[in-house]
Amino acid sequence: MQLLQSTIHNIQGVQKEMMEQAKMRIDTLCKPPGSLGKLESIAVQLAGITEQLVPSLEQKVMIVCAADHGVCEEGVTSNPQDVTLLQTLNFPKGGTGVCAIARITNTKVVTVDVGVKGDIPPDAGVIMQKIKYGTANMARGSAMSREEAIQSIEVGIHVAMEEIAQGATVLGTGEMGIGNTTPSAAILAVLTGCDPIDVTGFGAGVGQGGIAHKVAVIKKAIAINQPNPKDIIDVLAKVGGLEIGAMAGVILAAAAHRKPVVIDGFISTIAALIAYKLEPKVKDYMIPSHASEEPGAKMAAELLGIEPMLHMNMRLGEGSGAALAFPILDAACSMMKNMATLEETMKLEKPNNV
Repeated sequence: MQLLQSTIHNIQGVQKEMMEQAKMRIDTLCKPPGSLGKLESIAVQLAGITEQLVPSLEQKVMIVCAADHGVCEEGVTSNPQDVTLLQTLNFPKGGTGVCAIARITNTKVVTVDVGVKGDIPPDAGVIMQKIKYGTANMARGSAMSREEAIQSIEVGIHVAMEEIAQGATVLGTGEMGIGNTTPSAAILAVLTGCDPIDVTGFGAGVGQGGIAHKVAVIKKAIAINQPNPKDIIDVLAKVGGLEIGAMAGVILAAAAHRKPVVIDGFISTIAALIAYKLEPKVKDYMIPSHASEEPGAKMAAELLGIEPMLHMNMRLGEGSGAALAFPILDAACSMMKNMATLEETMKLEKPNNV
């Protein structure tokens, strides 16, 4: 709890004066005002986060948090639960979707076992931070204790701090956990008070009972556990996931160390909501990547007040959309560094007096 409290305490607002300077420079560049759209707003945001007019985001790190979910016992997914373990082992080998995308931008992919239901060999290249072997079945009781929920957040903080200490300049949030769209939808339903049917999708593959069964399981979990929407730790503990908490911790740590953090799709956005509920100032450090195909993704983004920049019909997770967005951040930085102002252009075009 001490690490969580100290991290929240260290989160300060972005540097508004630097943002104004960045906006002034962008407005003098040799282009029509606003013609580079979101690239301009991203550059301004990065300046405020990093306190640099021309930020450099050379060391990119995608932190993939992996954990299992006891609610899979209810048949909410068609995928075998051991896929979580298999894929967690696959990340360090570079064989996953996010790894393929991350390779083109020289992004380091870090894999963290927060709660995989299975033992990972010590030489597998996975950071071992296992809290327990997956959450309990939230349809029959609390997914985890309050202490375990806090611990999951602190795992994310710890791993992110380690990467920042090694030179990371921008982080991305990724996850691996079969069945994790179910707790994500449950968290969103609790926070919004909406009917779970409005935020529940197919995920990586819905079970034989279809969406209707998945929704019924979520309703049952909420009814049994009665999570308090005004206490985000209570919500995370009762109907959440260990990897969701860990991603929230990554976001908090990024903000505390003035590093931008790129948010992936539905599940990552739910983690971002948790971080926001703990400290609203983290929102200014978030850069949303893509609009997930999951139905709850749009509502979660609207609740958080962020707008994804990419519309690629993706719903893989893993941080794949966040990795795809990294080159756009590089482009925003390049605009600030390499694009000439109108005044500079005029000086270049003006003939020398002989």
